[in-house]
Amino acid sequence: MSMAVVGMIAGMALGFAGYFGGFGAFLLVAALGAVGFVVGRFLEGDMDFGDFFRARDDRRR
Repeated sequence: MSMAVVGMIAGMALGFAGYFGGFGAFLLVAALGAVGFVVGRFLEGDMDFGDFFRARDDRRR
């Protein structure tokens, strides 16, 4: 599935949540989507736990 389709589905989910549930539901869906994205990146191996605690100017060698 292309990233454009994934983005479209995420946008539609946020739109439905905002329309039917209000702004609070919109924020909840957005936050849970971000958590799901981070967990998915961990499971795929694209991200390490240390990435959250490493300084930005610290470079891997």
